[in-house]
Amino acid sequence: MPRVRYEYEQGAPVPDLTALRDVRAGEPATYELVARYLDTEDLRLAARGITLREDAAGWHLDLPGEPGRRLHASPADDPPVALVAHLRDRPLVHVATLATRRTVTPLVGADDEVIGEITDDEVTAEADGRTERWREIELTAELPLAAELPAAEALLRESGARPARPGLGRLAPPKNPPARDFRTAGDVITSYVAEQTGTLLSYDPRVRRAEYDAVHKMRVSVGRIRSILRTAAPLFDREPVRWLEAELKWLADELGEVRDLEVLRERFTERLAELGEPAPAWLDGLGDRERRAYEGLRHTLAGERYFAILDALDAFTADPPLTGRARREAGTAMPALVAGAWRRVLRRHAELEHADDPDEARHRTRKAAKRARYTAEAARPLLGDPARRLAAQASRVQETLGAYQDSVIAREHLAELRPTETEAPTIGRLIVVERDAADQALNDAREVWREATDPKYVEALTSGQGRARDGGVRR
Repeated sequence: MPRVRYEYEQGAPVPDLTALRDVRAGEPATYELVARYLDTEDLRLAARGITLREDAAGWHLDLPGEPGRRLHASPADDPPVALVAHLRDRPLVHVATLATRRTVTPLVGADDEVIGEITDDEVTAEADGRTERWREIELTAELPLAAELPAAEALLRESGARPARPGLGRLAPPKNPPARDFRTAGDVITSYVAEQTGTLLSYDPRVRRAEYDAVHKMRVSVGRIRSILRTAAPLFDREPVRWLEAELKWLADELGEVRDLEVLRERFTERLAELGEPAPAWLDGLGDRERRAYEGLRHTLAGERYFAILDALDAFTADPPLTGRARREAGTAMPALVAGAWRRVLRRHAELEHADDPDEARHRTRKAAKRARYTAEAARPLLGDPARRLAAQASRVQETLGAYQDSVIAREHLAELRPTETEAPTIGRLIVVERDAADQALNDAREVWREATDPKYVEALTSGQGRARDGGVRR
């Protein structure tokens, strides 16, 4: 159920939210609640805006960036799986106790169904020998009332409400690093690694639950970190980064095993449906391989090697091993770094003309385009539109060559099958479809490349148009 939560002044009247929709307020009920809040000794959950509490009903977990999403588990369960990558075998300890006087007012629709509620909490919190008190208002709503949440939020803000901090926000403020102002090239790259590390952690629980596309998204975040570390290698001491790059490659391969099988299964399922063919036995076998790969991936994500990577990423962003080159002014260094990554794409593509193995040359071009794209994305907060446009071009090169590569892999898989006599004609038809898809992808790639080679993309960066204002600093 969608929800919004705000801090509110003690004793202040709550706006009449029932005026937003044809609803009436039901009879309020008041409860006295006590909850224990848990974290590690170094408050690593609070540092990422995560709140975990335990009461008689079990575990309750609030995740950052997902307003209204609250995960629950019974009292007998271990802590929610979403915390595994954050805890990394560190024990949970009791860090605070919150006593809440809660008044709940149901919101009743025209058909006498409860379609939402207003919760008014008066909170007394004790942590580390301190006591604090505050008040919070929460509005939860189902359709049709959910459509009025933006208007309800506006009313609450007009009456003095402030967005509520996570459960321990007052007692244990997040220890996120201070916002970087991108004065140096090292600032830009380190900030991007920190951002992608957070993305990786956000998809970790989704991968464990086998949510759709989660493996792909997590693998992309790993790929972004790998790419930027490789492109910006001169900015960092080589030895500590070399280990991290190698371990990230291992993690990407572990994720890739699941992702590649997932892509093949979905691709062949769609192709067979287009051909009007029933699902053959070998497709079920592909699904079985994917499920086994998922089990292996869950084992990987529960292991010390994976936790060591996460610890290393935390250490990297907290104290990056910068060289002197990383202290160059960002407005000067980053355009050159992005332009250099794009010129590498041009060189890789030029190798296609004389390549003994054109498919391998295309694969190298695609990898170079991916690195150029992620480098430009990292620089976009500083360089603005020139970086955005170059990233978009690199993305189109990457995607069209990726479509070709997918067709190659699909045909290789089909060629390795040992079909029955009745399955052979269908496999033959699939191979023809994949050849056509490869031809189309190559045609698309040629069209994209004609635009990508326009020198305006690099010129916009190197002519100064890509420089941020104020001497290369974007605050």
